[in-house]
Amino acid sequence: MAAEPSPKTSAEPGADERSSGRGGRLMLWGVAAVVLAVSMFGGHQQPDGTPVPPRTSGAPADTPAETPAEPQRFSEALPRSAPVRLRIPKIGVDAPFTALDLAPSGQLQPPPAADTNLVGWYAKGASPGEDGTSVIAGHIDTVTSPAVFANLDELAAGDRFSVERADGRTAEFVVDSAETFAKDDFPSSRVYADSARPEARLITCAGDYDRSVRDYTDNLVVFAHLV
Repeated sequence: MAAEPSPKTSAEPGADERSSGRGGRLMLWGVAAVVLAVSMFGGHQQPDGTPVPPRTSGAPADTPAETPAEPQRFSEALPRSAPVRLRIPKIGVDAPFTALDLAPSGQLQPPPAADTNLVGWYAKGASPGEDGTSVIAGHIDTVTSPAVFANLDELAAGDRFSVERADGRTAEFVVDSAETFAKDDFPSSRVYADSARPEARLITCAGDYDRSVRDYTDNLVVFAHLV
């Protein structure tokens, strides 16, 4: 039997028990609220459409078009498009995305635990940059090592991160707050409720590791909006 995990270094012994968060499953606590949030997304549930090229400003016919050094960024809401890559310069995150769904239990399925540099997004919710609340989850550690959100607790109001999208655009977000909530008193309606503007939630586990249930006591949530 493997030794009990320690915070930020390891998770449960069994591969099928691995999960998002510091060794514990990243759960969308308050299943009823999650189901409600899903129904509120409405039109956000349709499959991703054909990629839309970045918008460009017009130029005279005799003026050569300039090639942008990086993807264009937009402050207005963007159409639906799957996220491709998450970049958080402050904590050195540069990770690809995978789509996540709800398990039969109503919990958000975590990203595969074998890949320590991978984040997931709730694919039936808003895509990053689209009007609504986009949910992005990541591990903080696994059986073998720290993972992609190991330093998520270092983010604070005013910090920025970006999401590269399949349509070639980049959605840039600014952090409004980073807050820790006890899992047995998680404010689901606040975290997962739909929003009239493009917002994002970065979520992982936090707090103390409870060896009796092989899970962490809290969730860390980073609240952000598109800029």
